[in-house]
Amino acid sequence: MLDKDRPDSPRPDARPETQRADLLEAQLAALFDVSRILSRSLQLRETLRAVLQTLHEHRRLCLGMVSLLDEDSGDLLISALHDDDAAPFEKVRYRRGEGVIGHILESNREWLLERVSDEPRFLDKLGMFERDLPFIGVPIRIGDGPAAGVLAIQPPVRDEHLQQRARFAEMVANLIGQAVLLARSVEAERRALREERDALRRHVKGTHGFDSIIGHTQRMRVVFEQVRQVAKWNTTVLLRGESGTGKELIANAIHYNSPRAQSTFVKLNCAALPDNLLESELFGHEKGAFTGAVNQRKGRFEQADGGSLFLDEIGEISPAFQAKLLRVLQEGEFERVGGSRTIKVDVRVIAATNRNLEQEVKAGEFREDLYYRLNVMPIMMPALRERIEDVPELAQFLVAKIAKQQGRELTITDSALRVLMRYDWPGNVRELENCMERAAVMSECGIIDRDVIDLTGLDVGNLPEPRAKVASADADNAIDFDDPEIDERERVIAALEQAGWVQAKAARLLNMTPRQIAYRIQTMNIKVKQF
Repeated sequence: MLDKDRPDSPRPDARPETQRADLLEAQLAALFDVSRILSRSLQLRETLRAVLQTLHEHRRLCLGMVSLLDEDSGDLLISALHDDDAAPFEKVRYRRGEGVIGHILESNREWLLERVSDEPRFLDKLGMFERDLPFIGVPIRIGDGPAAGVLAIQPPVRDEHLQQRARFAEMVANLIGQAVLLARSVEAERRALREERDALRRHVKGTHGFDSIIGHTQRMRVVFEQVRQVAKWNTTVLLRGESGTGKELIANAIHYNSPRAQSTFVKLNCAALPDNLLESELFGHEKGAFTGAVNQRKGRFEQADGGSLFLDEIGEISPAFQAKLLRVLQEGEFERVGGSRTIKVDVRVIAATNRNLEQEVKAGEFREDLYYRLNVMPIMMPALRERIEDVPELAQFLVAKIAKQQGRELTITDSALRVLMRYDWPGNVRELENCMERAAVMSECGIIDRDVIDLTGLDVGNLPEPRAKVASADADNAIDFDDPEIDERERVIAALEQAGWVQAKAARLLNMTPRQIAYRIQTMNIKVKQF
């Protein structure tokens, strides 16, 4: 029965051409509403329900259902109804080819019924369609590919305009297909970004975690325990020690193992800038504050708000700037250069220095109040010469790192490691890394042995005898002369080192005669060290 109040119902007393025009006008208005709804949100399920509900409320269709293909199972899952409260549909699905709706998915073609009850294959799993009304099912396509879903609608009346209504349903399905494509693309990008974010977090956590810091000596175990304890809190940390001892590495570990790990970690070398630039760099500046300040700029404190700020070489700042820094450390507030508005920040400060601040305080070169503000939790980094037992593991780690950079295999021999353990390393780990990189460059075959170490300029032969603890470490790492995996040259060098380069003693260690070992020294081109 026709209803003159329905927007898609032609006027009963109008001519056929007029009825067709009325229906077309109503469907154009409906398409406008559908396109507007689909463009306003990326929440696919809510958007599809809004489309069906709008069409239902305006009586352009009686009932509507959208089913989308589940790529994992290959089944059709109901994604939206004109009324989500009409029936529980979360567990309802149609297999490919099952009933009318499954057949539409499989054939990728529309299916029109003048009356639902006339088709025995019609499966109304939700019991929502009227048996005496028509039914229109059209595939939802994404581009020219196979059907990605099915739009099922039921017109409000039985009349001669079923084909016209089917074309309308196909246009709606095309719009839905574009919305599905957009929603899936956005979700795929979001998923990729989440995976990349999680991977980066895992990488950063692994790179800056405690396991990435090498050290098994008692001095380093104390440092690790201090870092574990202080990382839990917002306490200001002062890292102290010689240059090249790994203070920045410890600062990274503190931040990335703290509750602030998800926030920003900002770094600044205070020794690299004069006072005027340092103030702008830390506190930011307003537009026009000085020549060249063409825009407003946030400083490092603002950038690190909610996170951590690492101030390296804090002992290099001038007494004049120390007073400005003291205020932000005490109050957590400052003004940008050229500005008057006070800005409050929540920043955890980690500072580092290689200078003796106590002496500088006594000499009046470093403010005493700033010293006590920074020196809340001091952590002293030991020099490499104070943990010489860590040299072999550090060297092997650095060689593996350099090998990855150079894209080739590199190995370091035990004889080379023993040489490295006899040096004091005044430049600490940084000097060791430079030495390993020079050795890698000088090693044509990829094997870093004692002779390659000599080529780096590290003249161990002229050093005094190793200290007691180094000698103890050498004894702990003494080579097994009967090990079949050690080549002959390495075995001879190890014996000579253990014998203090006395050939007769080395011969006895190898069960050789002095003449035999002298012959091997000559033929293997072993450089004999003189002590």
